Amino acid sequence: MKSEIKKQSLFQGPIVRQAVIDSFKKLNPLVMMRNPVMFVVEVGTFIILLMLFMPRYFNIQNRGYVFAVFIILLFTILFANFAEALAEGRGKAQADSLKKTKADTVAKRINDKGEIETVSSTELRKGDIVLVEAGDIIPGDGEIIEGLASIDESAITGESAPVIKEAGGDFSSVTGGTKVVSDSIKVRITVDPGESFLDKMISLVEGASRQKTPNELALNTLLITLTLIFLMVVITLIPIASYVGIKLQIVTLIALLVCLIPTTIGGLLSAIGIAGMDRVTRFNVLAMSGKAVEAAGDISTIILDKTGTITFGNRMASQFIPVGSATEEEAREAAVLSSLKDETPEGRSVLELAKNQGFSIDYSQYEQAEFIPFAAETRMSGMDINGVSYRKGAVDAIQKYVQQLGGEIPSDLKEKSDQIANQGGTPLAVSVGKKIVGIIYLKDTVKPGMRERFEELRKMGIKTIMCTGDNPLTAATIAKEAGVDDFIAESKPEDKIRVIREEQAKGNLVAMTGDGTNDAPALAQADVGLAMNSGTIAAKEAANMVDLDSDPTKIIEVVSIGKQLLMTRGALTTFSIANDIAKYFAILPAMFTVAIPQMKALNFMHLHSPTSAILSALIFNAIIIPLLIPLAMKGITYKPMPAVKLLRRNLLIYGLGGVIAPFIGIKLIDLFVGMFV
Repeated sequence: MKSEIKKQSLFQGPIVRQAVIDSFKKLNPLVMMRNPVMFVVEVGTFIILLMLFMPRYFNIQNRGYVFAVFIILLFTILFANFAEALAEGRGKAQADSLKKTKADTVAKRINDKGEIETVSSTELRKGDIVLVEAGDIIPGDGEIIEGLASIDESAITGESAPVIKEAGGDFSSVTGGTKVVSDSIKVRITVDPGESFLDKMISLVEGASRQKTPNELALNTLLITLTLIFLMVVITLIPIASYVGIKLQIVTLIALLVCLIPTTIGGLLSAIGIAGMDRVTRFNVLAMSGKAVEAAGDISTIILDKTGTITFGNRMASQFIPVGSATEEEAREAAVLSSLKDETPEGRSVLELAKNQGFSIDYSQYEQAEFIPFAAETRMSGMDINGVSYRKGAVDAIQKYVQQLGGEIPSDLKEKSDQIANQGGTPLAVSVGKKIVGIIYLKDTVKPGMRERFEELRKMGIKTIMCTGDNPLTAATIAKEAGVDDFIAESKPEDKIRVIREEQAKGNLVAMTGDGTNDAPALAQADVGLAMNSGTIAAKEAANMVDLDSDPTKIIEVVSIGKQLLMTRGALTTFSIANDIAKYFAILPAMFTVAIPQMKALNFMHLHSPTSAILSALIFNAIIIPLLIPLAMKGITYKPMPAVKLLRRNLLIYGLGGVIAPFIGIKLIDLFVGMFV
């Protein structure tokens, strides 16, 4: 599994400088209104600014104190804006690199007369046919309608190895900006300018089309509600204080309101959401919406195709089975010699299996041997070595070949080959001269580490279901070997949709991976549909995520990122609300101690003075935002564990930590502030 790519340093000079500039631009009230919590802080800051300009009207006694509160509140807003601008800046930096990939290229468009005309890629429209030859950049997203070519997709996916794309089938789609390495193809353009995957990716990483998710909207509602509650609490303090003969300063009331409302999470909420999208993008997954990323965090069931997802997809040698009077050693040697120059995946797997079983051979002595390539007519391949023919191929083809040479068919050949076929494998007969010596058992092999990855999902509380067109016996064998929770054999497209709907009816959120046209309905039905970039246009349009690396197992990373996003948001919300306890004990005694000496009992932190107490609480409230930016951007560490244990862990770290940290922080700040007030 490829690790996270395109990893950037959190604080890069150009990004930080632009974020600082954007922090001031975002002071625009029309922009701030999108964040109600911080908008309240800005309104309070503006009121204090008016007090500084009209001290007589507001009866200001200590102008230095008011100015200090103004500066602290201003920096509180700027720090919150900086967190959002920094998250956006990282996306824009990545978008700039993508725009370089999306350079204007020349296209060889084929007109109605069949003639080739050279045009700019920006002139291409949906339905146009273009010729792309070796060395050319593919000018736009489309489908290959003629030809086969090796395509370098490293500019988009980061993978250096070229991939083979050809007309027809499930791997005919190509992406604009990729390069044809060999051969030539004709491509039908499937999108108009501005609608390509690269355009969508640039738009998404810049945050231009990012919408708040339902969970984020719910949290916003909670924060607004808390802000209104604390606003009413602060307003009711005025008549209460007046009743006991205390005149509260407006600046102090604003300071109390700012400290009690959840400014920490309010200032970091946008950054958390943007950073979640950014993390998915840096894993080379194009998420069509923030909702898809968030939904991934609540996934409880994952539907996976067997071929290419759980297994390699290519049938590989797994066993050498002797037949007749031959030994296993004879069968192995014959299989190796017939595969020496076979460059197909099956041929290489024969040599790999023999090597793993301890078989060694001097390849140099067979360099002059004649290689017999596979042909559709003969359905076999092999080598002629020193007048001896070594062949491997379909059982009936080898039988016919041996009989033509006058050889006999082993009595157990049919029984053993049928047994392999019944298990979903492919039997290849192996002969030496006119004698059949064995069978190569080919089967679709489970990818290494799949059992461990499914165990990881199980720890997350996620159920895995494998879908395959294989017979029940083969499906059961693969399912047991891979370690999935359940499987559906002989499945058709409608079966996948049925399973997804059944799971959704139980209240589960379902993820699905796929790449073919027949996967499109299921991808559209799933809560999280992850399509492969190497798949069909239909699959990519139906899904709400596209993996540019075409690695189906990456759904596990997507789920982890989704959970990390939700946990980060929840943890910082808990921390923000828990902060209020310390601020309460810092500011309230400072407000009432002069008139009510008994309130000194609440000042157990022994803060220097009422003024230093208020300023210290405000300073802590401001600086905690930039201190938590790295955590908001990177996300908290996610470890698979039961939900109850996870909740207990986060309450202990961020709940208790949110209570203790402000007491320590405010006290340390007060020791410093006390020297000046």
